[in-house]
Amino acid sequence: MTSLSPGSADALLFDLGRVVLDIDFSKAIACWAGHAGCQPEAIIARYVRDEAYRLHEMGKISDADYFASLRSSLGIGISDAQFLEGWNAIFAGEMPDIAELLPRAAKRMPLYAFSNTNRPHVDYFSKEYAGLLGHFRELYLSSSIGLRKPDAEAFDHVVAAIGAPAERIVFFDDLAENIEGARARGLTAVHVTSPRDVGNALKALGI
Repeated sequence: MTSLSPGSADALLFDLGRVVLDIDFSKAIACWAGHAGCQPEAIIARYVRDEAYRLHEMGKISDADYFASLRSSLGIGISDAQFLEGWNAIFAGEMPDIAELLPRAAKRMPLYAFSNTNRPHVDYFSKEYAGLLGHFRELYLSSSIGLRKPDAEAFDHVVAAIGAPAERIVFFDDLAENIEGARARGLTAVHVTSPRDVGNALKALGI
C-alpha cells in the first residue's frame, strides 16, 4: 500500500472518470440500441476500445471519423448526432462524497486533473460539472495534450507542467494500468476501487 502522511504531498492529481465523475457506459449502449432498433447485447458484443478509440482520445481523429468507425465496427446505421447523444449519456453524476472532499483538499494544496478523454466529452462535462471542476487548478486532457495514460511520456508531461517532484504528487485513478504507469514515473499513486479510497487517502495526508 502507498504510504501517505501529513506533509508528504505538494499536489493532488485526479483522474476524472469513476474518481470524480460517475460513468455508466451502459447508457450509451442503450441509447444506440434504441436508435438502431437492436438489442443492447448485440452492441456490447461488438464494442471494443480499438485504435480509433485511442486516436480519438488523443485528438488525432475527428468525432465524425470516430463515429464512422463505430458505425462500421458495431454494424449500426445511426447518425453522428445519435452517436453523440449516446456518447454523452454516460455521465451519471458525481462520485459519492467528492463534492465535499475536493473543496476541502483545495484549501490545503493545488488540485489537478488528468484524464484520457475526447473533445465531445470535454465539451459536455466542462459545462455540466463546471462547479465541481472549478476546484482544479488545471485539467490535463489527453485530447488536448495529445498524450494518454498509461504512457510514460504522458505522465512526464503532466509532472513537468505541475512543477512539483513526481514523488510529491499523489495521483488517484481507478485503473490498475494507470496506477502502474504513474508509479513507474515516480508518482505516489492511490488505486481508487471504492468511493471511500479518496477520503481515506486525504485523511492519511492530514486533509
